[in-house]
Amino acid sequence: MHEPADLSGGTDRGHSRDSVVLRTAVGRTMDSEQGVAVSAANRTGLRLQWSPVIAGALTAAALTAILIGFGAAVGLGVSSSSPSWRDASAALALLSGLYLILQALVSFGAGGYIAGRAQRVIGATPVDMMESRDGLHGLTAWALAVILGAAMVALVGMSTARPVLQTRPTATAAEPLLSAELDRLYRSTRRPANIDVGYERAEAGRILLTTSSHSGISPEDHSYLIQQVAATTGLAAAEAEKRVDSVIGDARIAIQRSRRSAVILAFSVAAALLFGAVAAWAAACAGGRHRDGAALPEWMGGRPTTAVPIV
Repeated sequence: MHEPADLSGGTDRGHSRDSVVLRTAVGRTMDSEQGVAVSAANRTGLRLQWSPVIAGALTAAALTAILIGFGAAVGLGVSSSSPSWRDASAALALLSGLYLILQALVSFGAGGYIAGRAQRVIGATPVDMMESRDGLHGLTAWALAVILGAAMVALVGMSTARPVLQTRPTATAAEPLLSAELDRLYRSTRRPANIDVGYERAEAGRILLTTSSHSGISPEDHSYLIQQVAATTGLAAAEAEKRVDSVIGDARIAIQRSRRSAVILAFSVAAALLFGAVAAWAAACAGGRHRDGAALPEWMGGRPTTAVPIV
């Protein structure tokens, strides 16, 4: 006689096989979903890695400070507070602007290369998407370097302007621009040495600033300035009027030249920043290709590639 089959054992083994198959199917489904999500993220996402961005921005800001300081030391500053800068030729102003653009290309190019070269590649990413990520890292490093540079300029400007305001409360905006004209206006050998003409200089500076307006200096201000100069310097009315008229003409020319320098500075800074952004993007893409094993382009110092003839 045959023994009865163990139906309970067969049922348990069937359930075990079914559960294993179910878990395998679920695992494969989850893996496929995760793969699809990663693939979609690689196709559409532009994730930033902040360590390469910060490293590139700090490099660009440091090189900018060094190169601008060197240019100012050798006389290639686009602007200066010295009155002698107003007499600079147009060629020197143009050369200073070109140097500002050149240093932006070098500084932001180096920062962008570091931002692209130091980026880590995670997963399989298409070549065009990887290049876009590299360029985005370079552009973000450029933006951060610009913010750092603007903050440094603001801090330096505040630190240099505060002692002047504390020592000379009557100093105005005309003092650094028209300091030579104000000195000539109140120059006198008859005035005692202990008399302070700081307030008179500040008031005269505000009046001289109106010479560049559309209507020019008003007759009331002109007469008042003559009386003030005559009373302060001890000159006769005719000599005081002659000096005031001469200083008014010089102040008008000085303000016009200062505006010309300001326009050159504005255009040079804007062009330098725009060219710097392009250089940061291109250098970051070149850095990414160098990270992936390609050679550097010739414009970044790479060796020229020569074609090997096929025999």
